[in-house]
Amino acid sequence: MALGDRDAASAAGGPERHVPVLLSEVVEWLDPKAENVIIDGTFGAGGYSRAILALGARVIGIDRDPDAIAAGQVVADEAGGNLMLVSGQFADLEEHARALGFDEVDGVVLDLGVSSMQLDEAERGFSFLRDGPLDMRMEQAGPSAADVVNDLPVRDLIRIIGLLGEEKRATSVAHAIDKARKEKPFSRTLELAELIEKVLGRSPKKAQIHPATRTFQALRIYVNGELHQAAKALGAAERILKPGGRLVLVSFHSLEDRIVKRFFQDRTRIRGGGSRHMPEEEVPPATFELLTRKAVEASARETDTNPRARSAKLRAGLRTQAPVRELDIHAAGVPRLAEFHGLGG
Repeated sequence: MALGDRDAASAAGGPERHVPVLLSEVVEWLDPKAENVIIDGTFGAGGYSRAILALGARVIGIDRDPDAIAAGQVVADEAGGNLMLVSGQFADLEEHARALGFDEVDGVVLDLGVSSMQLDEAERGFSFLRDGPLDMRMEQAGPSAADVVNDLPVRDLIRIIGLLGEEKRATSVAHAIDKARKEKPFSRTLELAELIEKVLGRSPKKAQIHPATRTFQALRIYVNGELHQAAKALGAAERILKPGGRLVLVSFHSLEDRIVKRFFQDRTRIRGGGSRHMPEEEVPPATFELLTRKAVEASARETDTNPRARSAKLRAGLRTQAPVRELDIHAAGVPRLAEFHGLGG
């Protein structure tokens, strides 16, 4: 999984920090022109935004992490007014663009993976290889991973770890957590990681993958509502993109990529099958034309120098003139999960 790959790479010293994944491919499929307005919904360290700005386009850079926005001020100053930074969620990218006076934009790019800046900082609590507070909040506000681990009913932990972490032994992990938290609440990342390792052990065939990888991924996704955010951002992009505008998405694990695939499959359909026994289904006009027939992956050269690119997949679409359609995020692949102080749903 992407989180394990990137965590391991960072812990080992890995490549240079904050290297944007699939940068040349993102620029190629986004195809920004001078004076275009592009939304970079996951600004991070500004890798994509810098490349887009270099081609003369204007950028609305959105990030929910206040640290990223603060660090991005340097890039904004260098851009001379062509970079507009917004502190907020990319699910609200339409509202952010309209608040800045843009009723439509030429492109939207989203990197759906967790930022290496967050993984590399132990105090953010994303890493199972570095000891830190069990936090994982991208926005540094709201319920933390520790809150979820200590307070959520065990049946809900099983579902979250099983669905969002794709952990086959979710039941064993959740019951071990439940037993341990009754004696002492979890507060540190290594406390949880070490417990999970005791439960699952180390597979000789997968020695490079830490047993806590899937559980930590599940908690991070749940705490930050990542799948909800991704699906809602797709609908927002459909609403704010002008005809001919481009949507470019980079995902790092199967859950994200499944949502992106389903969205494009639904939005690019032009007919609904049918047979001699059943009339053809009526399908609304396609709102996107698919630009990438299959996922674009990183070259061997990139993965050799940046292991964080190994699991990345890029998909892109071109906005048509068809009217906007309603989006059911659960039909798009977002699972229904227990609500916890506003999380889940």
